[in-house]
Amino acid sequence: MIQAVVFDVGETLIDETRIWTRWAGRLGVSPFVLLGALGGMAALDRPHGDAFRLVRPDFDLAAEDAAWERDDPDGLRNHFDADDLYADVREALAAVRAAGYQVIIAGNQPVRAYDALVAMDLPADSVHTSDGWGVSKPEPAFFAKVAAVAGREPAEILYVGDRLDNDVLPAAAAGMRTALLRRGPWGYLHAERPQAAAADVIVDDLHALLPALERLT
Repeated sequence: MIQAVVFDVGETLIDETRIWTRWAGRLGVSPFVLLGALGGMAALDRPHGDAFRLVRPDFDLAAEDAAWERDDPDGLRNHFDADDLYADVREALAAVRAAGYQVIIAGNQPVRAYDALVAMDLPADSVHTSDGWGVSKPEPAFFAKVAAVAGREPAEILYVGDRLDNDVLPAAAAGMRTALLRRGPWGYLHAERPQAAAADVIVDDLHALLPALERLT
């Protein structure tokens, strides 16, 4: 039976619209241009970094991050805060936790994201990031860390995310149950693919998780 529910971060808990809009301003293009390029990369299974290089061929992420921090040391830049939470997050996580499930947040995020998530005081038992662990999705070691921090067998864990490649397929390969969230460009695109059948459940929002858990357990 499922005992723990583990949530991805970007486009699962966090709406990344403001982040990408700020990136567009930094790159000197309209939000429409950058968001359209990102959608194209998602459809082509290319990394989002290729969208940056499409609009600026000489783009260097590390150098741009450093320059942006020098230019705007106190701004959010390419980070997020509580204003970026999707509207259903607090209530849905609280409902899952109140139903007796362990709630964990674990996604591909930098160390600064850990501090931002903890500051939100979300109804979760623990928060973890790939940079904190030193391993990223879709590596099997990431999902081994998920099971270790949960203290559960993989089959007792439901991993919730918006992508097949980073979330559903590697989590299932690790022996976990999976939920694909139709949210963000990857979520909508991936839910239409035949591989989406690998997910135990496909949901349109986080409120649908608790009824799905009752059916799965």
